[in-house]
Amino acid sequence: MYKLRPYQQDAVDATIKHFKNSFDPALIVLPTGSGKSLVIAELAKIAVGRVLVLAHVKELVEQNHQKYESYSLKAGIYSAGLNRKDTNDKVTFSSIQSLTKSTTFDYNGITLVVIDEAHRVSSEKETQYQHVITQLRQFNDELCLLGLTATPYRLGFGWIYQYHYQGEMRSSTSKFFYKCIYELTLKYLIKNEFLTEPIQIDSPVACYDFDSLFEKTQGRPITDKDLEDSLKDQKRITPSIMKNIIDLSEDRKGVMIFTSTVKHAKELLKYLPEGLTELVIGDTPLKQRDLIIQRFKKQEIKYLVNVSVLTTGFDAPHVDVIAILRPTQSLSLYQQIVGRGLRLSPGKENCLILDYTGLNYDIYSPLIHEKRPSEDSVIVDINCPKCDHLNHFWGIKDENDFIVEHFGQKCKKVFETPDGHEECGYLFRFKLCDFCHLENQISARKCTHCEKDLVDTDKKLKEAMSLKDAHVMKPETLWFEKDTDKNGEERLKITFFDIDVNGLSQYFYFNSKSSKILFHLTFVRFHLRRPELRVKFETLDQIIGNKQLFRLPKFIIARKKFKAWVIREKIFFKD
Repeated sequence: MYKLRPYQQDAVDATIKHFKNSFDPALIVLPTGSGKSLVIAELAKIAVGRVLVLAHVKELVEQNHQKYESYSLKAGIYSAGLNRKDTNDKVTFSSIQSLTKSTTFDYNGITLVVIDEAHRVSSEKETQYQHVITQLRQFNDELCLLGLTATPYRLGFGWIYQYHYQGEMRSSTSKFFYKCIYELTLKYLIKNEFLTEPIQIDSPVACYDFDSLFEKTQGRPITDKDLEDSLKDQKRITPSIMKNIIDLSEDRKGVMIFTSTVKHAKELLKYLPEGLTELVIGDTPLKQRDLIIQRFKKQEIKYLVNVSVLTTGFDAPHVDVIAILRPTQSLSLYQQIVGRGLRLSPGKENCLILDYTGLNYDIYSPLIHEKRPSEDSVIVDINCPKCDHLNHFWGIKDENDFIVEHFGQKCKKVFETPDGHEECGYLFRFKLCDFCHLENQISARKCTHCEKDLVDTDKKLKEAMSLKDAHVMKPETLWFEKDTDKNGEERLKITFFDIDVNGLSQYFYFNSKSSKILFHLTFVRFHLRRPELRVKFETLDQIIGNKQLFRLPKFIIARKKFKAWVIREKIFFKD
C-alpha cells in the first residue's frame, strides 16, 4: 500500500477544502516527478461516487493506470488505443479522444473528474474536453473538476487559471480553471531530496546561435523551415556538440537528446554509437515507439533522440543526461524537458542538463508572463509596501546579488471577499492623468478617477516633435551636482545628457519642508529604480551620494521659455 508524502497530503487536503466550498474547476501544480499519481489515488479512494481520470494520449492513460494499480487498487480503462472499454468501475482512466467519440460510456454517478496534463485544456467551447465536461454536467451539476499540471502557463495563451491561492490574480479574463489551489516548487522537491539534483551546464563547448531566429519570428510560432534555415549555416558546430555529449555521458546510464527537426535529428544519429541509439519522432509507428521506449527503459540502448515528443507522460527514472539542442520560447516546455531527468533512481546522484541553445533558462525560476525586458534581467522578489505581498518581477541584480532595479508595475495581490475578489491595487509604476493628476496603470486608456481619456505617449511625442518651440531628448546619462542661483542660494542641479552630450537641466531647492516634499513628488517617485523603497533625503549630499537609486526616462519633452529650454514632461514607458 502507498504512503503519501507530506506535500501530497497537503495537495489532497487543499482539494477537499476547495470542493467543500465551491464547484469551480480547480488546479494543482506539481513538478514532473513529484508523484501526481499518488494524489490521484488518494482522491479516488476517498471520493464519494465514481471517478474519471482523463489524459490526452494513451501512453499517459496506461502509465497512470499502471501506477494506480501498483498501489493494490483496481481501476478500469476506457481507451480505444489500449483495446479496453471498461465502464463499470468506480475509477476509470480514459483518453479524451475515446470518450469524445463514445456513445456508450455511462456518465452516471461520476462526482470527480481529474485531468492530467491540464494545461492542454482550452477555454474554447468546441473542444474535446469541453464536449465531455458538458456531457458530465448534464448528469451532475455539482461535478468536481480538478486539473493537474507541472506547467500552468502556455505560450500564446497565458496562465491556464485565473486566481492563485496565495492571493494573486493571474488573468483579468476568465479561464477554464478558476483557481490554483496548491502549488509546489521544483526547488523544494530537490532540496528535500524528492527529486535528483540537476547540474545545469549552459553551452558546454559551443552552442547554436538562435538569436537571429527569434528576431526573424518575433513571437510567432517557429516552423521547421525556420529551424532548418537557422541550422543550415551552423552544421560545423554539430560534430563538436555531439562529441561533447558522448564525452560527458561516458559514465552515465541514460541520455535523452531533444532536437529541432527530423532532419536535424537524423543528422545527429551519424555521430552516436550504432546499436546504442534510437530515434523517436511524431511519425514513428506506435508499436515501434513502444518497443524503443521499453528497450530504453531496460537500458538496452543508451541514447534516445526525439523530436517534439516525450516531453510529457514519459517516465524513465534512470535518465541522468538531458541534452537540449532545440530552441524554445516557452519556459514551461523547457522545464518539462528538464523534468524527464529528475526522477529518483537507484545509484543516480544527479542529472546533467546540457544546454546547447544559448538560451540560459533558469529551471528554478517562477514563471512570469511579462516579456523579459533585457538580457541581464532576472526574476526578483519584491514586497508590496501597501499589503506586504511578495511579488515576482523581472529585475536587475548587481555582482553582490543586490536588487538594483525592477520592472514590476502593479502589486499582484488579490483578496477574497464575500462578493468576489478585490485587488491590492498598489502601483509601482504609473502614468498621471493630465486632468486630475492621479495615478493610473501604465496600460490604462481612461483615467480610473475622472474617466478622462489618457493621452498616449506616442501621440505626445509626435505632437512635441511637430512644434518649433518643443524639443524631444532621448537621455543617456544623468548628473547630480550642487548649484547656486543668482542670489547665492544653494540648490540641486540635475542634468540629463543625450548621446551627443547635449544637456537639459532641472533645479530643486532643499531648504524647507515643503521644498523637500516637492522634490519627492515631482522627481523621486518617478525616478526611483525601486519605487517601493521608502527613501527619505534630508540633505543635498544624501541625494548626490545615492544617485544610483534613480533611473532615466526614455524621453524628455522640453519647451522653450524665453531663451532657455524647460523640461515639461518625462516619458518612462511607450504605449
